[in-house]
Amino acid sequence: STQSTWGSGVATSYVNSRHEMVKIFKAGRVVIVLAGRRAGKKAVVVHNSDSGNKERPYGHCLVAGVQKAPLKITRAMPKAKIMKRIKVKPFIKVLNHQDVMPTRYNMDLGSEFKGKISLADPTKRAVSRRNVRKVFQQRYNAGKNKWFFQKLRF
Repeated sequence: STQSTWGSGVATSYVNSRHEMVKIFKAGRVVIVLAGRRAGKKAVVVHNSDSGNKERPYGHCLVAGVQKAPLKITRAMPKAKIMKRIKVKPFIKVLNHQDVMPTRYNMDLGSEFKGKISLADPTKRAVSRRNVRKVFQQRYNAGKNKWFFQKLRF
């Protein structure tokens, strides 16, 4: 039987039957943002820090998500309108574990984001967002992870 361990409102890990800690916020875990401007948006964990650091002394994770999902298209639409509607608008953000809800879904990131995302200064952040947009757009165009690029209905 599994037993959850709760720390400050959100489970960050579980204890399985062999009494080993099982991490929830691993790279590739799909989460839903609960707080702030991007509340209700889907995101994927890129990097996780359970114990925190000097700058952020709490459990947090770097997420990349879909701020604006692609819209529906029809055959009658002109090519320019189709190109505009299928664009994916991403966001990257460091979030407290309390502000994200993990789902049961994982997204295979591979080495697509490894070392490519930096939030150190605005220019690096903009470059990182462009890299994320490129990866997400390729995945959307290829038809991978279709559920990730659909608007969350609740």
